[in-house]
Amino acid sequence: MASKVRHPEVSMQTVEGIELRTAFWPALEEAGHRPLLFFNGIGANLELTYALGEMFPDRDIITFDVPGVGMSPVTQWPYRPWMLARWARKLLDQFEIDEVDVMGVSWGGALAQQYAFQYRNRVGKLILCATTAGMTMIPGRPKSLSKMMDARRYSDPEFMRDSFSTLYGDAVDGEAGRHIDSLLPPDPRGYVYQLLAFLGWSSLPFIRFLKMPSLVVMGDQDTIVPLANGHILKFGLPNSRLHVIEGGGHLFLVTRAQETADVIRGFLLEEVEAAEAA
Repeated sequence: MASKVRHPEVSMQTVEGIELRTAFWPALEEAGHRPLLFFNGIGANLELTYALGEMFPDRDIITFDVPGVGMSPVTQWPYRPWMLARWARKLLDQFEIDEVDVMGVSWGGALAQQYAFQYRNRVGKLILCATTAGMTMIPGRPKSLSKMMDARRYSDPEFMRDSFSTLYGDAVDGEAGRHIDSLLPPDPRGYVYQLLAFLGWSSLPFIRFLKMPSLVVMGDQDTIVPLANGHILKFGLPNSRLHVIEGGGHLFLVTRAQETADVIRGFLLEEVEAAEAA
């Protein structure tokens, strides 16, 4: 992690009448890198992404609470993935950001695929963490999935600590504890809308069109999204590689943050290093 503490600029942005609580980290230094657009997991508020600022200090980063999560008001009606992708694109327009690298974790990884498909000409690289191709996924352990559906994981810190290992396949350490303490309960209707958004959705019909360089990162101890899903993504994405975090569970981005950040940084910097060596 970088030694400098990097706090985001948090604001409410309105897109098509939808209020989105948004976090934006300006790069600490001008390095000429593409900004990073980040999509979080289901029910996850943007406070859980604050480590991104330390992971990638040399680039602008933007993320937002989807409606009904964190402090973004819930929408009146359910939405579909293409709508979320369009709101994200218009949000970038408001920040005068054009081309980005896109990163998504878990539920957000599916949204990252949707965004990369809709706006292929605006995506440089794609990073997918602990995610799937949608309804065609290989399911996780029933015990983990049942706990994931329990709303107490957002409102009861002790329940979350007791269930953390079973739920995510990770041990509760200092980083996991900070993750738990940063959770904000989502609006119940907003959480249901998130679940419904990807009902019947799969990236397999369009995944071959995602020709940008892509990195799939999976944990081999993930009890929610098993490693086999990463192999499916690797097979479908025409210009991709798979990196496995050994011993990593579903939240390896939190519990194995340094290792994961090093892998992703290396992937993002490849073309820059190649150009400098030429």
